[in-house]
Amino acid sequence: MSNEEVLKDADVEETIDTQNAEAEQATETVETETKAEAEVTEETAETTEKASEKKDKKEKKSKDDKKVKALQEKIDELTDKTVRQLAEFENFRNRTEKEKEAMFETGAKSVIEKILPVVDNFERGLATAPEGDPFAEGMQMIYKQLLTELENLGVKPIDAKGKEFDPNLHNAVMQVENEELESGTVAEELQKGYMYRDSVVRHSMVSVVS
Repeated sequence: MSNEEVLKDADVEETIDTQNAEAEQATETVETETKAEAEVTEETAETTEKASEKKDKKEKKSKDDKKVKALQEKIDELTDKTVRQLAEFENFRNRTEKEKEAMFETGAKSVIEKILPVVDNFERGLATAPEGDPFAEGMQMIYKQLLTELENLGVKPIDAKGKEFDPNLHNAVMQVENEELESGTVAEELQKGYMYRDSVVRHSMVSVVS
């Protein structure tokens, strides 16, 4: 083999070795780039997944907040309704109690008005009864017992004689002259008046100094 052929073969082998080296380097570069792309893709996927999870949590929290708000509004509505119903019931109870009390007082006053003429008859009878008469003494006992029971019920006579005339308590049927009393003073009580608790059952019938 001539020197030229030997040199030619050497050049061919060197070229092949160079090409092989370049091919290996290219392969390594491709593998490196592929690995890097895979890592980037994986990181992107993780970032996307985390963002998605964060978004889901945010949406879930928003839904939960809406539910809590709706429940709180319902609770407030029911609480307000309950408070108003309790207030209405309390007003109804108070109104009913007042009506019952008014009805009872009206009924009691009606009965007392019917009893007062009996008291008047006792007083007139005792005023003319002879002193020491056993019958009169018996009437006196019954009269006192009747007054005691009326007092226990809240009935009491109106103080009139010598007091300043009060149209809320007294009924003036005449005017009289009296130098010892001031004008507008009750001179005489002609018929007793009575109070039941804080209301007048019967006005006192009186004469007033002019």
